[in-house]
Amino acid sequence: MTKGQYNRLKAVLAEKGVTNKKLAEALKIAPQTVSRWCTNDIQPSVEKLYEISKYLKIDVRELLIPTKWS
Repeated sequence: MTKGQYNRLKAVLAEKGVTNKKLAEALKIAPQTVSRWCTNDIQPSVEKLYEISKYLKIDVRELLIPTKWS
C-alpha cells in the first residue's frame, strides 16, 4: 500500500523559508511531528492546519493537495 499525499506542508514551508524546527517551536510541538507531517507519514488535525495557516499567514486550503474528480 502506498502512502497518500494529502498535504503540501513541506512545499509551503520551503516557499515561505520556514524550517520544520521554527514551525515546531511556534506550535509548541516536537520537530519530529512536523517532519512526519512533511513526509505525509501522519496528518495534522484540522485545528493544527488552522494554526499552521495562521502562523504562515496563508489560506488553510494552500496546505492541502487539491482533489480532482473526473
